[in-house]
Formats: sequence, C-alpha cells, structure tokens
Amino acid sequence: MGYPGQRPVIPPQSHRDDRETLVSEHKHKGKICRQSAAVFNVVNSIIGSGIIDFSLILLIKGAALSGTDTYQSLVNRTFGFPGYLLLSVLQFLYPFIVDPENLLIGRHFIIVLSTVVFTLPLSLYRDIAKLGKISLISTVLTTLILGIVVARVVSLGPHIPKTEDAWIFAKPNAIQAVGVMSFAFICHHNCFLVYGSLEEPTVAKWSHIIHVSTLISVFISILFATCGYLTFTGYTQGDLFENYCRNDDLVTFGRFCYGVTVILTYPIECFVTREVIANVFFGGNLSSVFHIIITVVIITVATLVSLLIDCLGIVLELNGVLCAAPLIFIIPSACYLKLSEEPRTHLDKIMSCVVLPMGAVVMAVGFVMAVTNPQDCSHGQEMFYCSPDNFSLTNISASHFQLTTQLSILNVSIFQ
Repeated sequence: MGYPGQRPVIPPQSHRDDRETLVSEHKHKGKICRQSAAVFNVVNSIIGSGIIDFSLILLIKGAALSGTDTYQSLVNRTFGFPGYLLLSVLQFLYPFIVDPENLLIGRHFIIVLSTVVFTLPLSLYRDIAKLGKISLISTVLTTLILGIVVARVVSLGPHIPKTEDAWIFAKPNAIQAVGVMSFAFICHHNCFLVYGSLEEPTVAKWSHIIHVSTLISVFISILFATCGYLTFTGYTQGDLFENYCRNDDLVTFGRFCYGVTVILTYPIECFVTREVIANVFFGGNLSSVFHIIITVVIITVATLVSLLIDCLGIVLELNGVLCAAPLIFIIPSACYLKLSEEPRTHLDKIMSCVVLPMGAVVMAVGFVMAVTNPQDCSHGQEMFYCSPDNFSLTNISASHFQLTTQLSILNVSIFQ
C-alpha cells in the first residue's frame, strides 16, 4: 500500500510497455476479477459518483512511470509527504458526502435500517472484486430508472409549462454546476482498487475498461440530463426526482431504485476511506479486528451526517470544487507532467497542460461563486404544477405557464 517510506511494489524502470503489471501477483492473489466485473465496478462508481476518462488513464500511466500501485503512493513519490497528506485528506473527506438517499416517510428510520442491513455488511468486504455482482445490480437498476425518466418525457412533459429562455445554453452561474458535476464525475479515488482487482492488470486492459465504462456512463448521463430537461426545462432541480409529484407511483418506485443504487455504491467509497486510514495510521495493513472497527466508525459517521443534513446543495458544490476538482483535474495532470519524459508536444502532455489550469479555475471560481451565490434548498417541496388548483392559473402569461385544463387531470390520470 502507499504510505510514507514504503518502497514501491514494482521498482521504477526507464521503459515500460502496456503489458506491464503495476500490482504484484502475490499481493492480489485470490483478489482478482474478470474485466466485466471491473467494468461494472467502474460504471457503478460512475453512476453513483462519476468518471473522467482521460485523467483516469493518466493515473495509471503515472503509476507505471513511478512504479507505484495506489493513488496515495503515486502522489507521495511525485510530490513527497505534503502532496501525500493533501491527497489523503481529500480522499478521506469525499466519501462522507455519499450516503444512502432518504425517503420522504420515516427518513431517519429508513437510513439507519438500510445502513445496518445492507451498507455495513457490504462495506465489511476486504476484497473489492466481490462487489462486481453488486455493481451489476446497481447498473441494472440505474437502467430501469432511466426507462422511467424517458417514459415521463412522453406522458408528463407536454403538461409542464416551458420556462422563458428555456433553450439558452448556459447562464453566468453555470460555473457552479461544474462544481457539482465534478463531484458527480469522480471515481479516481477508487480506480487503483478496481485496477488492482484485475487478473493480470495492464495499462492496455485498464484503458479498455475505462473506455467501455465511459461510453456506457456518457450514454446514461446524457439520456438522464436530456430527458429531465426536456420534461421540466427551467424548473429542473438538482435532484431530478424533486421535480416529480409525490403521488406519481411509477416515479416513487424509481426513487426506491435510486436509493438502492446509492446503498450499493457506498461500499466502494468506504473502501477508499478505509484504505486511507490504513495507509496513514497502520502502515497499509489492518487486522480483522481493526478492519471491522474502522469500517463501523466510517459508516457511523457518514450515517450521522446523512441524518442531520437533508439538503446537500451547497455541500455538493463545495465538495466538488474543493475536493473533486483537485482529485480529477489537478493532481493526475500534475503527477503525469512531473513524471513523464515525453516531449512537450506529446498529446498526453498537451492535454495535461489544458486540464490542470482548467481544474484550478473551476476550483477557485467555483468556490467564490458557491459562497457568494448559494443555491436555495427546495428539498421535499412540491412543485407548483403538482397542485390540482394550478389549473386556475390559465390566464397568467401564456409564455410563462401556458397552463390548460389538462393540468387539472395531471394527478388524476397521468400518475395512476
């Protein structure tokens, strides 16, 4: 494991090819998985927490150049202990934002019950390869949720009034969305765990897995975003499920499926936090007793956070710009630029020179805008079009509402 003073598993070499493994065979004996299982683990992390294709491959290439096998050991070899400490803090904090989603009825009880029954047992695994089938279930449920969202474009979309300037591409506060998107599109902190679970891990095999996972994730994400915005235009909330009415039984089932996917995603995030603690305080190895104790502590703290906070808009923004942006854009690019001996005109170096300052801008500007222009929290509030009384607004500005008597049957026919 990567902790200060530890020697790399594979001695650094001046020339490496794509067939070289970064993880010792002995270390991961009995902890291997097929490429398909790795794809499901990555996609699960994508849909639950996201992905950036290029920088993920940069991480593995940087590991090959430095002879390391974890994100922490890569940064430690590249930037020394200060960089290692900064990365450990960022990786440790990130998963505490990702915890089982709440339901409207019996929220606290449901969170505690699902944590004890599902999240904790899954998080106690020592081998991330065993989560491959769990990730497959999460991916299937995500596809089912996508089907529900697509269906509601046809059945619900025509009944929702379109906002003014609904088709403007971006507004001045779009940079705030980049912070949330950075939070959503991150799984760099667990990519070494998934990579290490592969049988005969190589850069070429990892690149193939990342490309397949990225294509699947981009397809799902674009469909979600497009269908959601086509249905609600300017009324679209950060949490798309907030836009649907509470008496929509089909969407309620989708909410349940989404809660399950988050529960199945969190154990992967817990792996990372536990690894950080093991590397920093226990030399990379945990006994069975400490493994259980640390896992229980991590899950308990994350559950307490989810019980106390039910509106995470500003938290997601700050986490995205302060933690996700460095983990995605800045650190992988900086490591590769410092370690690579390729000429400056090499494509990877050019891309790294573009990604690194972009991440710095997102981090700085996003933080300022998140603090100075906090977003309102509408968690749990019914949208105006969910009330049967809104058919009375027919005479108000057709360009804004265009409500007809069809709204009066919105809760009678469409959602039944």
